[in-house]
Amino acid sequence: MTSVRDVAREALERLVVDVVDFPEPGVVFKDITPLLADHTGFTSVIEALAEAGRDAAGNVVVDKVVGMEARGFILGAPVALALGAGFVPVRKAGKLPRETHAASYSLEYGEATLELHRDAVRPGDRVLLVDDVLATGGTAEATRRLVEECGGTCHGVTVLMELGFLAGRDRVPGLDVSTLMTL
Repeated sequence: MTSVRDVAREALERLVVDVVDFPEPGVVFKDITPLLADHTGFTSVIEALAEAGRDAAGNVVVDKVVGMEARGFILGAPVALALGAGFVPVRKAGKLPRETHAASYSLEYGEATLELHRDAVRPGDRVLLVDDVLATGGTAEATRRLVEECGGTCHGVTVLMELGFLAGRDRVPGLDVSTLMTL
């Protein structure tokens, strides 16, 4: 029997398009828009990502799903719905309208600052982090810091693809990292 993860991996292989030299020379951007446009592929990916928020018996073990700007929003919101959990966006600096926590970090081709509403994660909330790609791990590390500043606990990180050669999982020690495909 084919697993949800196998179906999701096949969809990724079939539908994600490499765009060379975007957003700058030397970077190979993984365009997920064809995946998003394919109902069957998108559904399989969401189901597979949601597995990271369940225990071995299939019980939901998270209270919130945090999606990292911007493609983490697209993936995180339906993962939260699949788990019956709340969804929380982590945004680039200056995009959230109320009081925030902020964390700066380095990424594979620059620097950035992320923000989270101070009241978005409550003390004791168990949180699943969702994004499209785990590269250097800077985004995941900064998001983890934001969740912990609010008093939450990160349960794990789940992503479509991991760029294994960049060792991003080393930046989030102690967290389970679930990926559907390692490049």
